[in-house]
Amino acid sequence: MSDHFLNQKQLARRWGLSPRTLERWRWLRQGPVYFKLGGKVAYRVTDIDEFERANIHLAAPGGASPVQARAA
Repeated sequence: MSDHFLNQKQLARRWGLSPRTLERWRWLRQGPVYFKLGGKVAYRVTDIDEFERANIHLAAPGGASPVQARAA
């Protein structure tokens, strides 16, 4: 099975971010795993999916913060 990749612009569009945000995340060593292929940045779709799953944050019931929800 061959891997599918997104470039920086494609991932920025997918997440509604600016490409500069992804550049900053790479500099800060945040965000999904990336590769440099021929001098260009590429993100493997499987790594993007994994990063998205690992960063899902659910809202507490009723829109309260998790701390407020526990106190109720």
